[in-house]
Amino acid sequence: MTSIIINKASSEDLETLQSIGKQTFAETFSADNSEEAMKEYLEKSFNTEKIKTELNNPDSFFFIAWEEDNPVGYLKVNSGKAQTELQDETSLEIERIYVKSSHHSKKVGQLLYDQALEIAQNLKKSYLWLGVWEKNLRALNFYRKNGFIEFDKHIFRLGTDEQTDLMMKKVLE
Repeated sequence: MTSIIINKASSEDLETLQSIGKQTFAETFSADNSEEAMKEYLEKSFNTEKIKTELNNPDSFFFIAWEEDNPVGYLKVNSGKAQTELQDETSLEIERIYVKSSHHSKKVGQLLYDQALEIAQNLKKSYLWLGVWEKNLRALNFYRKNGFIEFDKHIFRLGTDEQTDLMMKKVLE
């Protein structure tokens, strides 16, 4: 495998983020959700205006993992008011780490997580937090391996389906 490069995304990467975002979310969750719910979520979450707004938010950061000219994963982190829930000034939220299924078990997710950890340390945050679907065992194992512990739950709505996300955090030294 060629080496993976992690680059901060900018407005020029909007279409790449839309494409990889839709692909990786669909690969991860299509088998467990209705086609209609998936279509609705992907259109809402990855439409041009939403991604453009998120890219322009000074408290949100996107990074894309590249294998040569091929995007293979991405990361989105939020601080301050950009956080989806806690909005604690001392924390950094990992909103998304997604990797193409073709690159699972190739350490791409670890590289993206390491980028999030570096951002949290540079911003002098006390902890990282995230929400992960309770049935996404691959992700749960990944975060536990990286020192995250569960601290709460919340409901994630996909279409009309209410799914339970486990809230996890990692306190930083």
